[in-house]
Amino acid sequence: MVERYNTANTAGTAARSAEYDEGLRAYMLKVYNYMTSGVLLTGIVALVLSRSPDILSIFYNLVDLGGGRVGIQGMTGLGWVAMLSPFAFILVMNFGINRLSATALQGIFWAFATCFGISLTTILFRYTGESVAQTFFITAASFAALSLYGYTTKRSLSGMRTFLMMGLFGLIIAMVVNFFMQSSMMQFIISVGGVLIFAGLTAYDTQRIKESYAMMATGEAVAKGAIMGAVNLYLDFVNLFMFLLHFLGNRE
Repeated sequence: MVERYNTANTAGTAARSAEYDEGLRAYMLKVYNYMTSGVLLTGIVALVLSRSPDILSIFYNLVDLGGGRVGIQGMTGLGWVAMLSPFAFILVMNFGINRLSATALQGIFWAFATCFGISLTTILFRYTGESVAQTFFITAASFAALSLYGYTTKRSLSGMRTFLMMGLFGLIIAMVVNFFMQSSMMQFIISVGGVLIFAGLTAYDTQRIKESYAMMATGEAVAKGAIMGAVNLYLDFVNLFMFLLHFLGNRE
């Protein structure tokens, strides 16, 4: 009787474990699908704007370079709105997550990715298309490897959090200072620090997103968690790409 009970209990535990693993895989797939779609939307917006001067002039002041080519020289008022709005979207999503529906949160995410695309259009004027494409694929491969490590490692990466957050704040301060100093050496140090910090954040965020699934009780919570997880990984990917571009990009 006891043996039969133990067998049934073991079978029940195995079934629950299999169900949990299946749910976790579906959850992480949603996260990566949202994140990948967001990155693609950002890239499409930037590419369309770079090839549509009439639309681009709404956000940037353009100069004629001759031969049918245009350059960017500063932003319009609407351009500043587009550049700063992603920060506002992040605040709305983080502080309004309990009040917003999953559908509303998803809509904000798409708007966030679109505005980011408007902001990143300048890189297509600053760097050659070949170097942008090359850096994108290098970033994608690096991100995939780092995220896979964060997902599969048995080692807790929570101890990295304090170091990464301190490094991130230091990086922001250094970027503000160098905005006025315009030091090439400091820019190099910032780029190295940015690559290392966002490489670490990619692995850390992946593990944190994976572990957060265990605390979600409802389908609505899972849907919202997938979107917020995608936002974190999206930011890791885009920032890793930008800092790598400082090293690998060939300027026009």
